[in-house]
Formats: sequence, structure tokens, C-alpha cells
Amino acid sequence: MNLFDLTGKRALVTGASGGLGQAIAIGLAEAGADVVAVSSSESRETVDKIRSLGRQAQFIAADLGKEELLEGVVTEAIGLFGGIDILINNAGIIRRTPAADHKRQDWHDVMALNLDSVFFLCQLLGNHMLERGSGKIINIASVLTFQGGVNVPGYTASKHGIAGITKALANEWAGRGIQINAIAPGYMTTNNTAPIIADEKRYKSITERIPAGRWGAPADMKGPAVFLSSSASDYMNGHVLCVDGGWMAR
Repeated sequence: MNLFDLTGKRALVTGASGGLGQAIAIGLAEAGADVVAVSSSESRETVDKIRSLGRQAQFIAADLGKEELLEGVVTEAIGLFGGIDILINNAGIIRRTPAADHKRQDWHDVMALNLDSVFFLCQLLGNHMLERGSGKIINIASVLTFQGGVNVPGYTASKHGIAGITKALANEWAGRGIQINAIAPGYMTTNNTAPIIADEKRYKSITERIPAGRWGAPADMKGPAVFLSSSASDYMNGHVLCVDGGWMAR
């Protein structure tokens, strides 16, 4: 038996148009899953790549920061494939401003997408999974789940909250057949980190602190996501898995 085989599983991945979300969606498809890609921007490239692997893929356009849209997204996703077995809460934004100048709207925007949508999608799809007695939920955290960061107070608060949601729901649902865990990426080459990468001095100092000697690539998320989505992780619950090249061990 291949513990990592996802054949026949149906996944919903948010923020799947590019970066980490796209890599995760493709990784799940490579392991055999069919995928609903949810994003506020076009996910045609993601869908096409998944279909080229012989898996089913559908796209739902939605701004998940708008709470009133979430129930419709879940209903549509379940209708497309007849059910969802795996939820990956990856969609997120970051606002880089010193705490003293952090605008209230920036704070609210970050919380709405990074934290509120995660809980309500967990709740909506969690109820669907609880009815069947099985399911996998993976929330995307960050190394700033454990640290404070610089000039990102809203993002840091939201990612600390991801750990709390993950642990709280694991306590309630672990005995009912659902595994809910989180992945905390380290410094990855994505659009969100482009401003840091453009700062030569800061990029160099961060790279020197990473034991692996390099920043992560989106593809580095594939294996951990497949693991936590598969039966190989059936006895894992409420865990935040660092995928950071050793950053948190330094």
C-alpha cells in the first residue's frame, strides 16, 4: 500500500493561482488527487497543469476576504466533485508597514483573508467532513507563527492565529476522523517576499541565517502537503510543521 497515494481524493486549495498554492495544488494532483483551485485571480495555468497530469481540475473565482462569499464557494466546490476530502487554506496577503503607521484598513484586510476566511472555511468544510467521519485540513502558517517579524504586525498576528485555530479544531475533531495540521514555510521565493529579495543587504543576511543556505522554492511545499493530506499522517493532529531549511532550528 502506498501511504502517500491520493488517488480518488478531492482537494480544495485556496490561493492556487501561483506561488505556494499553485505548487501545492499540482503536488496533490501528482499524487493522484482532483483539485478545485480557488483564487481571486485567474488560475487557468494551475488548472491546465493539473489536467495535463490526467486529473480533474476546476477553478472558482472568489475574494475569500469577503466572508459572505465563503459558503457559496464551499457549496460550489462540493457540487463540482460530489465532496471534498482535503482542504488547503493557503490564500493570504501581507501589508508591510511599521506598527506605528499600520493602517486600520490594512489590519482588517489581512485578518479577513489570513484568519477569518481560514476559520470559516474550516468550519464549513469541517461540517461536511464530520458528516462522513473523515477529512484532512491543512492551514498554511509561517515562521512568523513563532516570531515577530519586522514591519508586518497584522501578518504576524494572523499567522499566530493560524496555529491557535489549528490546535483548537484538532482538539475537537481528532476523535471524529479529521486530521487538521499546519505547514509553516520559511523564506520562500514568492510575490509576497519580492520586496525583501529586492533588498540586497537584507536578502543576503536572511540567506546566511538559513542552515540550508538557500531560500525555499514553491515546489518544496509539495512533499509536506502530500504527506499531511495522505494516510501517512493519520496520527498527526494539531501540529505545525516547519518547512524552512532549518530557520527555526538556528
